[in-house]
Amino acid sequence: MSDHTVKAFDQELAELKRCIGEMGGLAEQQLTKALDALARRDAEAAERIIAGDQEIDDLELKVEWQATQVIVRRQPMASDLRQIMVAIRIASDLERIGDLGKNLAKRTRALTDAIAPHAVTGVARMGELALRQLHDVLDAYARDDAEKAVKVWTSDEDIDTVYNSVFRELLTYMMEDPRTIGQATHLMFAAKNMERIGDHCTNIAENIYYVVHGRPLAGERPKGDETTMPVDL
Repeated sequence: MSDHTVKAFDQELAELKRCIGEMGGLAEQQLTKALDALARRDAEAAERIIAGDQEIDDLELKVEWQATQVIVRRQPMASDLRQIMVAIRIASDLERIGDLGKNLAKRTRALTDAIAPHAVTGVARMGELALRQLHDVLDAYARDDAEKAVKVWTSDEDIDTVYNSVFRELLTYMMEDPRTIGQATHLMFAAKNMERIGDHCTNIAENIYYVVHGRPLAGERPKGDETTMPVDL
């Protein structure tokens, strides 16, 4: 490659990374707002969050298109190709995180003040953990920090542990007062959404490790989810 071509290629890779960073920032904002809406049972805020998800979807399509164009034009190999393929994978995970934040907002819209505040506390705690994971894994991607990515990977079990506790608490809550079944079910799905966000952050962490080291992250993925609840998609 000529110096001009190499410089143009580097700029294209940098633009892909910038788009991923923008997607991550939007997903982080969406989750932060969704958790705030949940805490306040703010149906109007939830509606705005649901409407804002399209921007993340559009960015995913942009990343896929740009990545395809780079592959066609440059025919990259080795580490360059890894960067491009990982960008596509991470964009997909961020799009799903955006969807899960939107689903949390949908559940919030269905909640009322009739639900006891302590029933929401566990879900809010899971949200804080998921938000921290997302922030840390985005930072690891921006810095090509495989060590930090591994820390995110191992921390996923923390969210699963809280999820198991929340699941049992909500089941108990429903058995003690059947009138709360509808509201508690919404919270169960909200908690599952937070657990799934942790899983997507774990996916991103694995891809960061792969792009930095050129090999998959060894070892069994940490997993502590003891329930069989379906994913709310």
